[in-house]
Amino acid sequence: MTEIERESMDYDVVIVGAGPAGLSAAIRLKQLDADLEVVVLEKGSEVGAHILSGAVLDPCGLEALIPDWKEKGAPLNTEVTKDNFYMLGEGGQIRIPNWPMPPLMNNHGNYIVSMGNVCRWMAEQAEALGVEIFPGMACSELVYGDNGEVKGVIAGEFGKAPDGTPGPGYEPGMVLNGKYVMLSEGVRGSLAKEVIAKYDLSAGKEPQKFGLGMKEIWEVDPAKHRIGTVTHTMGWPLGSNAGGGSFIYHLENNQVYVGFVVHLNYENPHLYPYMEFQRFKHHPMVAELLKGGKRVAYGARAISEGGYQSMPKMVAPGVALLGCSVGMVNVPRIKGNHNAMLSGKAAAEAAHAALKDGRSGDELTAYEDEVRGGAIAKDLKRVRNVKPLWSKLGMLPSLMLGGLDMWVANITGWNPFGTMKHGKTDAAATGEASKFKEIDYPKPDGVLSFDRLTNVSFAATNHEEEQPCHLQLADPSIPISVNLPKYAEPAQRYCPAGVYEVLDGDDGPRFQVNFQNCVHCKTCDIKDPSQNINWVTPQGG
Repeated sequence: MTEIERESMDYDVVIVGAGPAGLSAAIRLKQLDADLEVVVLEKGSEVGAHILSGAVLDPCGLEALIPDWKEKGAPLNTEVTKDNFYMLGEGGQIRIPNWPMPPLMNNHGNYIVSMGNVCRWMAEQAEALGVEIFPGMACSELVYGDNGEVKGVIAGEFGKAPDGTPGPGYEPGMVLNGKYVMLSEGVRGSLAKEVIAKYDLSAGKEPQKFGLGMKEIWEVDPAKHRIGTVTHTMGWPLGSNAGGGSFIYHLENNQVYVGFVVHLNYENPHLYPYMEFQRFKHHPMVAELLKGGKRVAYGARAISEGGYQSMPKMVAPGVALLGCSVGMVNVPRIKGNHNAMLSGKAAAEAAHAALKDGRSGDELTAYEDEVRGGAIAKDLKRVRNVKPLWSKLGMLPSLMLGGLDMWVANITGWNPFGTMKHGKTDAAATGEASKFKEIDYPKPDGVLSFDRLTNVSFAATNHEEEQPCHLQLADPSIPISVNLPKYAEPAQRYCPAGVYEVLDGDDGPRFQVNFQNCVHCKTCDIKDPSQNINWVTPQGG
């Protein structure tokens, strides 16, 4: 095939992903030097389109980046006024008092926000400083220099036929070169995954762990709305089948974020995370809140849960990994956006210093040093044993021992349990189907609970059918020859969008990939027990 010719543009810094980390890096670079050429590339149709909105934001990252954010109109409008923690049983709940909680678990002073709106506002701040932001520009490939350094990306390639060859409306995209490239793709980004593998950045680190977070936005009866209230639950319906829990956040305009997280290290391949979420909404406490309301949006994303001990090396020649590309979520707080912002700021400061010294294409070691020795490390080290304790001991023992570990670390900076290991990857944790009972899930009622395809229509993703499938099977035979007999092909259940099906055919069962349904959660890339599925960036939104 003839070499594809592409136009190229040169920048000082190329940033992939207009999330909180990437936008923070862009803003800080221009704050430090208005003459720097900075570009941000975003695969969504607009900034915020692929941000799974709805979070409690610790404003410390924003304070460090833009101290006058209030005066500039940042959309942080709903301060947390009440914190609730519940242990659920099938028919009731027990409230856990706030006083035993370590101080870091207190949400007062934090804000319930739409992260999509926060990122849109941050993009406005970046553009006002002179940052170029190109939405609708998926970055499909990295470009390497003569010495093996990352020197740019290929973005905006469209019009490939399903077989991967150029179609009649093919657009080759552009090469955007940078003296440094920053990857802020979010969890399990395809370019970050390539960089981590190429430069062996996870050597000596614990495997990254993940959860699947599913979220619906509801408009509820105004009489039931309690603006500023934050509720977290554990227990039912997951029980001993999996770790996880829920969150319910009341923000303005009678809207409520209803979310559910399932830790992806569960063993029973019959578990159906999406249906656990739908079943959760029938708990009496939740059903009463949602009764008479309507769901207005849905989405799902993987969440990095490995914490401090799972963070890979963050720099390689010419490239830095930011935010969730590294894994900076504080698991017990269910918060990572503040650390993402701090990481973007730190990477920008390291890049600015390097550029000022006339460097390019080398490792931004000052960025790594700041993350591992600064505020991000302080935040994550205190909670580093919560996830492995839960995985090894279960919910109740981990509540007590994890709470003790966090309390001591909060007071002294020392973790009594040291740094615990995670052990297996989430894929390797999957057990054989014959060793577990199937789980009978009630049918969605269409009022409180919904089937997957109905909910996918409320997600802000779209894929043209006449493009290459972005869910690549290393071996197309494995789903039927290995995963089906051994694991009852769990892709049918772990995907929250109904992408994967096992269908009966004339020659026996066959595996179907409905990639048009994909909501970009990356769960398949993480949980497939044979590690046979590779999620890559699709052509557009």
